[in-house]
Amino acid sequence: MESFEVILKPICLVILIVLCLHAMPSSCNFTSFVFGDSLVDAGNNDYIFTLSKADSPPYGIDFTPSGGQPTGRFTNGRTIADIVGQSLGAKSFPPPYLAPNTEALAILRGINYASGASGIMDKTGFFFIGRIPLGEQVSNFEQNRIYMVNAMGENYTRKFLKKAIFSLTIGSNDVLNYIQPSIPFLRHDKVSPTTFLDFMISNLTLQLERLHEMGARKFIVVGVGPLGCIPFVRALKLLRSGQCSSAVNALIQAYNQRLKELLSRLNQEMGPETIFVFANSYDVFMDIIANYHQYGLENANDPCCGGYFPPFVCFKSSDANTSALCDDRSKYVFWDAYHPTEAANLIIAKQLVDGDESVSFPINIRKLCNYNNS
Repeated sequence: MESFEVILKPICLVILIVLCLHAMPSSCNFTSFVFGDSLVDAGNNDYIFTLSKADSPPYGIDFTPSGGQPTGRFTNGRTIADIVGQSLGAKSFPPPYLAPNTEALAILRGINYASGASGIMDKTGFFFIGRIPLGEQVSNFEQNRIYMVNAMGENYTRKFLKKAIFSLTIGSNDVLNYIQPSIPFLRHDKVSPTTFLDFMISNLTLQLERLHEMGARKFIVVGVGPLGCIPFVRALKLLRSGQCSSAVNALIQAYNQRLKELLSRLNQEMGPETIFVFANSYDVFMDIIANYHQYGLENANDPCCGGYFPPFVCFKSSDANTSALCDDRSKYVFWDAYHPTEAANLIIAKQLVDGDESVSFPINIRKLCNYNNS
């Protein structure tokens, strides 16, 4: 019986994919392959030895599918990737790559390869010990692609991947590592900001080209947000409440400009069959911080969980009379010292899905979903 099931499963998958590829050719295909860091990690770090984990309460306290239990997401509820998928009609979330038995789900639901503490560059996040750098995430997708080809052949795999959406939300940890003071016994001379940005862009370009060679045609690449305003950096730079580090934000804006130019060049070289969308999360998040009351929020400075000072640990207090949480999570911009709340993620995701060219360029994510589906 077991051997029969092994034979039957790929056959059923092939039939299902063939039907999906031929039915409603103009409809939006929201199969999603998610790459990135803790902003979109759906639980991969739960399966590795790392100091970067979100596997204990109160993380996930507002994540309805888990009943408020931690899933490895670094926020109180859904990530931006989760919300974007739902906005496009997805009924479930892509599972983490390292979860058991995800090969078949790569075809049916997509896969989440993201890893907390990871970066564009391999060495980023090494203080956290375990993490899955972007290059390794792309290699993991390559393994899933081998399974797809074995299940339904090269031609159908390419047709399937042509309609899928590949999102990359990464680069924040590279910047955070760069701006932090060097540890004396591990000291390395820092390269200049220009050279650092060169490294980020060249490494990212390599991974985008790898994905393109494997059949990816629809890309969302999210710029780095205003890290100079997150509670961790404010504390690191000894800034007063409400202040942001202009130097950190200037570095990020320079990177985002380089990233936008890169994606425009790739669109010229690889389009129109391939399209790269630049998601301008920086301006969206800065507007939330500057005008949080207009969005129904009440606090854009403090983390809801974990406190404003080192070690910034967000945990569930064992004392019933005290709480590590704010009174109303829906009113805070920041969940912990590094990550947005679900409330902020909802605002950002809505802008990226349906916003104008100032937010998503050259088209928004909803238009990307329907792009070149025939």
